[in-house]
Amino acid sequence: MAQGSDSNDTSYKSPSPGSRPSSSDDVKKVMRREKNRIAAQKSRMRQTQKADSLHLESENLEKENAALRKEVKQLTEEAKYLSSVLSSHEPLCTGLAPQTPDLLYPPHHSNYHPQHITVPHYQH
Repeated sequence: MAQGSDSNDTSYKSPSPGSRPSSSDDVKKVMRREKNRIAAQKSRMRQTQKADSLHLESENLEKENAALRKEVKQLTEEAKYLSSVLSSHEPLCTGLAPQTPDLLYPPHHSNYHPQHITVPHYQH
């Protein structure tokens, strides 16, 4: 291997004949490499922790999404059921008059038939 071609090579290389680096330069180089090694190790650890955190967050959001989808399905089924109950009750209820813009809730006095409506209690 040629001298100085691999920056990751930690083996000692003798200086070229014309230059004599001082031992303090060697110490500085070793210290700089050690600091760099530690910084790289910390960086990799932070990246791993961030990836783990994102993975956990993703799992939690997927669980929440599944629970919300289940709730939407239940509420849709309940809405369909209540619509069918209302549709089957409307012909029996003579107290319902056509709605006008002024009257949102028509009078429903003695012609109200509560025995026609049965609504199960849904558990959520």
